[in-house]
This record gives sequence, C-alpha cells and structure tokens, in this order.
Amino acid sequence: MHPETRAAQAGTEPDAETGALSPPIHLATTFERDADGSYPKGYMYSRDGNPTRHRFEAALADLEGGTGCAAFASGMAATAAVFSGLRPGDHVIVPQDVYHGVRRLLRERFEPWGLRVTEADLSDPRTLGDAFEPGTRLVWVETPSNPLLRITDIRFVADRAHEHGAACVVDGTWTTPILQRPIDLGADLVVHSVTKYIGGHSDVLGGAVVGREADSVVFSAVRSAQRVEGGVMDPFSAWLALRGLRTLGARLERQCSTAQRLASTLAGHPAVAAVHYPGLASDPGHDVAARQMSRPGAMLSFRVRGGENAAMAVAGAVRIFTRATSLGGTESLIEHRASVEAQPTRTPRDLLRVSVGLEHPEDLVADLQQALAPR
Repeated sequence: MHPETRAAQAGTEPDAETGALSPPIHLATTFERDADGSYPKGYMYSRDGNPTRHRFEAALADLEGGTGCAAFASGMAATAAVFSGLRPGDHVIVPQDVYHGVRRLLRERFEPWGLRVTEADLSDPRTLGDAFEPGTRLVWVETPSNPLLRITDIRFVADRAHEHGAACVVDGTWTTPILQRPIDLGADLVVHSVTKYIGGHSDVLGGAVVGREADSVVFSAVRSAQRVEGGVMDPFSAWLALRGLRTLGARLERQCSTAQRLASTLAGHPAVAAVHYPGLASDPGHDVAARQMSRPGAMLSFRVRGGENAAMAVAGAVRIFTRATSLGGTESLIEHRASVEAQPTRTPRDLLRVSVGLEHPEDLVADLQQALAPR
C-alpha cells in the first residue's frame, strides 16, 4: 500500500463506542483502576499514555515503517530525548550544516553535560570515516539539510554507523514518510518536528521519534525520556497532528510541484547567485536525492546577488509570501535565515529560505519576479 493511502486513512478506524470516523479527543489525565488495582484498558496517567496520543503514534509509526513512536510537545523535545539517551563521555557525529537549533541544544545543554560532538561533512565518505571514534554512539543525519539543502546518502551513513556500533538517526521533518523512508534505508530512528508538514496548518506544536524496533536500546531510551521527563504531546495537539496526516500526501504533491517550478525560475534569474534545490539537475545532491526520495521536496533556498542588504530587500518586497519562521504550512513563507539563527551562524548572509505553500504556482512565481526586479 502506498504511503499516501496510509496517510489518508490514518487514525480513521471507527470509534468503538460511536462508530465515528473522526476520533474523539481524550483529554483525561487519569484513568480508573479495577478493584484489584489493575488497569485493564491499558491507561493509568496521561504522561505515561493517552488514547489520542497513542492513535497518532501508531499511525506515524505505520507510515514510517517502524514499530514504535513516541510523541513529544515539540520537535526540539523529541530531539533532546534522543540525545538524553546517551551518557557523559559518549561521542556523536552531526552534519557541518546541522539545524541551528540542534547545534544550540548540543552546545548549551549536552556538551556541558559531557557529550562529545564532531561536525563532519556526511556527504564525503573520507570525512565521515575520519570522524568516528571508539566512543561514537550516534550519527545524526539531516537530508535535505537546513537551509542549504545538502543531500546525504542515508544508506551509506547508516551502514558506516552500524559498522562502528553506532545508531543512525535521521531528521525526517522536511521529507515526511511520503517523500523519504529512512528506516527502509537503514536508519534506527526518525525524528520529526510535527509542527511542520505533518501538522500542516501552522497551528500545532509537536515532535515525534519513530523507532525501527520498539524494543531496541536506542528507542527504549527515547520512550523512557518521554515518560520520565514528561515532555509529552498533549491530546489536542495529537488530534490536530492526526488530522494533518490525512491530507499530507495531497499537500506535498502540490507543494513539491510548485517548488520545482520556483527553483527552475530562480535558477535562470540574473539577480540570483545560486539556487539550492535537489530537484535541479545541476544540484550536487541531485542523483542521491533522486535515488532515495520520491520527490525533491517543497523547500528551497537561494542567494541574492548584492549580499545581505539585497536579500533583505527582496524579502521585504514580497506581496504573497509571508516573512516568517517555520515551514510546511498551507501558506508560502520566505525568510532571511541567517538573521534568525543563533550566532555564530554558517548560513550565508545573502540567503533566503522558502517554504512553498498551496497558492497557485504562477502567483508565487510572479511575486518573486517582482520582488527581484531592480528598484
């Protein structure tokens, strides 16, 4: 069954009590015990488990091809749960252009705690090989990367990680299981900021970690962090995320098509110095992306000739795009990325990041063209 079909029917099993296809929201924080002290319905306290959250977790695990899922209050809470399963002195490898929020989390929280971190070019076999140490326990992969859209060969990295006794973790936020299936390519965990494409409407905050094997050491540590630390997804957010899953395939089909159209237009524009989008044949990651992704995605970035001031002027001149952080919603967003990232940033100062929404593609093309026009 195609993932689009699974997504469209996610969580629509008829409610046992009413037959409703839209699941109820269980807001309860505590659940009744039997006279013998047991919990025959499987729920005790909402931090440990909630019926609405469980339904979302089961649907996302099924979509990813995993056997377990833990949903969190945000994407960064999910990310922190992965790293908190390690021990002081352990070593992790992350991309050189890792998402700035992950870099900040590691620098401010986990490195002072004792985690050792190496940034490496995961697309270069030699660089990756040199980054491993005897204590390497985890390799973190982001592909396409944020915001330069660099592509990493997931299967290659997963194989090298396993050879060194380390887990391979892939951030699947930008691709979702509709566009890329890291577990099929050898990943042990897939992390999502549910806030983005899965929620899909810029109105829910959440995160999730899907495990290849629910009883594995690496996923068991994530599940423990969810229950013990308590950063769980609330029932209403889980219900919204489950609703978002059901339109994910249709939204991404439109968004990816429009992103390809915008990237092709920008690539030939005289005011644009470079376009980062794996759907372009000229992109360095095009071949790997074509091999491991069903479509090249709905995110792109481009660099404006004239430097930071010129880039800011373009962002300031748009009429349909909204200048805002985040991505994956129905509305198209544009952002001068370097100015919102924690300093120091490696993002070029002339770069604008674009999240493509559901507007008519020709309207978006026209908006960018008029914003790029000389003034």
